[in-house]
Amino acid sequence: MSPQLDAAVLERAVRLALRAPSVHNTQPWRWRLRQRQVELHADLARHLPGTDPNRRDLVISCGAALHHLRVAAAGLGAAVEIERVPAPENARHLATIRLVDGPPDRSAAALYGQIGRRHTDRRRYSSEPVAPERLDALVARARGFGVLALPVTDPAVLQRMNEVLHLAAREQRHEPGYLAELLMWTHRYADARDGVPPMAVPARSGQWDQPHLQRFPSGTLAPGRNLGADGGTLLLLATPQDDTAARLAAGEATSAVLLSATRAGLATEPLSQAVEVPVARKRLRTALGLPDEPQLVIRLGLPLPDAAPLAPTPRRPLASVLLRP
Repeated sequence: MSPQLDAAVLERAVRLALRAPSVHNTQPWRWRLRQRQVELHADLARHLPGTDPNRRDLVISCGAALHHLRVAAAGLGAAVEIERVPAPENARHLATIRLVDGPPDRSAAALYGQIGRRHTDRRRYSSEPVAPERLDALVARARGFGVLALPVTDPAVLQRMNEVLHLAAREQRHEPGYLAELLMWTHRYADARDGVPPMAVPARSGQWDQPHLQRFPSGTLAPGRNLGADGGTLLLLATPQDDTAARLAAGEATSAVLLSATRAGLATEPLSQAVEVPVARKRLRTALGLPDEPQLVIRLGLPLPDAAPLAPTPRRPLASVLLRP
């Protein structure tokens, strides 16, 4: 490619990466565009200390953006190599992505069309369970990043997990700063390009009866008809380690699972609350008999037949997330 085409591809890929999910839609990333490469940096000014004291959500969010960038580059016909955590002494610099010669990653390119289609769906799901072969495919996607994806389908284990989620929802409300952050990011100013808007949160009237998964205040999204029990599945992502590299990998796996699930016609919702509370996170490992470190829970299922299409949540413009070269 010419330098002009290289720059155009990287800029386009970064624009698409901005569609990645993030905790409270804080979009805690910054990008530095250089010739034939782009750097991903954490935006520590968007860290939520009350919600995310250990920056787990922040790094996972950036990992999701990194995978979105990888998918975007492949979909645009470019091959890339990624250097993760290139400067361990620099907590902000999470990855460097370089254009290289060769064919694009076909597996990543297959997800390109899902970037604009994926939306977090907090509504109830259909009573029809997710087919085992679909779950197996998502598990394999996560495994490609060295991340364990564990579908919780055993009723006894699911009950223990729901108890942990109840605990996390209860305990977190007593964390200093948590409620203030929740209010701040769900009641943004007019024309804000971040945060969780009311149209992305179901109205309480007629909403499903799982209060431990209802993190945000009541919104304006129609919940859909109640057609029986919610058939959604909880999928736990876990890693052998719990350092920055592991959390970044968990974020990449999160993006891969979400985009793959969207391609398979599934609705998805990342749930980070259980891993944000230390006591709940410890009990989550015990409840599931895990030697690995829990990083995120993803709820997924078939959307209700009458579920209206979801509108995209706002994103910051490219200029506001670029660092100087």
